[in-house]
Amino acid sequence: MNDNPGIVRRVVLIADVVLTVFAFAVVWKIHQAIFPPGTAESLGRTDYYPPLLLVILIWYVALDFLNVQHHYGKKMTAALFDELFKAVTISIFISVFLKYFLDIRSASIPFIFVFYLLDLALLTFSRFLIYRFVTSKRKEDSNRYILVIGSRTTAQELVRQAQNEPGLSVVGCLEPDKNEVGKEVSSGVKVIGTLDDLRRILTGRVVDEVLVTMPLNEIENAEWHLSCINGFGIVIRIIPPWYLRKFMTIHSSHTLDIGRLFSEPAFVLNRISESRDSLVLKSIIDYALALVMILAAAPLFILFPLLIKAFSPGPAFYKQIRCGRFGRRFPIFKFRTMIPGAQERQYTLIELNEADGPAFKIRKDPRIIPYIGTFLRKFGLDELPQLINVIRGEMSLVGPRPPTPEEVEKYELWQRRRLSMKPGLTCIWQIHPRRNEVSFEKWMNMDMAYIDHWSLGLDLKILIKTIPAVLLGQGR
Repeated sequence: MNDNPGIVRRVVLIADVVLTVFAFAVVWKIHQAIFPPGTAESLGRTDYYPPLLLVILIWYVALDFLNVQHHYGKKMTAALFDELFKAVTISIFISVFLKYFLDIRSASIPFIFVFYLLDLALLTFSRFLIYRFVTSKRKEDSNRYILVIGSRTTAQELVRQAQNEPGLSVVGCLEPDKNEVGKEVSSGVKVIGTLDDLRRILTGRVVDEVLVTMPLNEIENAEWHLSCINGFGIVIRIIPPWYLRKFMTIHSSHTLDIGRLFSEPAFVLNRISESRDSLVLKSIIDYALALVMILAAAPLFILFPLLIKAFSPGPAFYKQIRCGRFGRRFPIFKFRTMIPGAQERQYTLIELNEADGPAFKIRKDPRIIPYIGTFLRKFGLDELPQLINVIRGEMSLVGPRPPTPEEVEKYELWQRRRLSMKPGLTCIWQIHPRRNEVSFEKWMNMDMAYIDHWSLGLDLKILIKTIPAVLLGQGR
């Protein structure tokens, strides 16, 4: 009855990226025409690809995050262009930041400004064309006729909703029991026959879709009836049982899909985003950025170990077992900020613990190495070696912080869901302005909110906000 919004959204996103690449190429050609080879401002062919690859990555993530799902064709709204303007503008600012951070000299500020204007104009025009196309297709598909199998509560609710949708008409309802024929289901819609009349109705009337609103085990010869409808090439929609729909209504963050287990079809109920392309892109971004960050921080991987050894005997790096996705254990790497034997001494400091729940925190922990340990923890730099965990695939740049097995053992049942996503180097808790004063329960709720509303754009927002959080030295 409704267009597949996911497909429309994905087509729009791909079209946006392709048009952005086209705008970049056009502006590049204009630049070469104005500044021919030999001039100081001329650009070589090898200068073209690094900024282009950055543009593709940044625009894809920003547009995917900010381009909310609109129902193209129902009503033209300013929101269609508002998110577009925000996405392109934010992408430009990120590009300018990376230009200076990565010292990319092949794209001048005038070049970026012209590219910004052209890209915004092209994407706006494409939005208008897509809107017109979807609108015209909807007009072609108007006046769709629905036949409903069943006439009880579910059927009544769906019939009432269908009657409020322009262009939809309910032919009537069918029931296995002939005593139900003639019963009014909703205003103007009645039970027009039994399932024995299915073939006759499909042959004699226009039917675009059939809704099955009653349990299939209550339909005699259900397979034959479905095959009959399928033989006409008509779309069949089978409404899930009421208890499953009620569960989905209460837990609105869940997704319900039809998948396969081996060779058998199965309902897939999940509370974690399973957008495979976005998750794959998240892994690629994690690996690429972690690699760049390790190379950029290479001097610190030499300096900090020397300082640690100067203030405290023992290894410069610290390895501890933490819990990853669904409780998988892995060794987490950190710059050592505590004296040798600090873990064993924790049990003697239990009465000084200032954190609630399973967490353990002391404002002035006596086990911290003077000066260098305090400095590393204050600015979160002791976590830098966890970039190795990101490259190894055990962690992500953004995600719930990995707990120790001892903490997990003390979790309440609802808190264990934070293990359903790969742990991260930074998270919502990390960027909270007063994170050290946040209660354990609120911390857990922050992680749940991240899991329920995860997107690439949310990761980008957290990464950007982590920068001032680190510079302001909010850790301890």
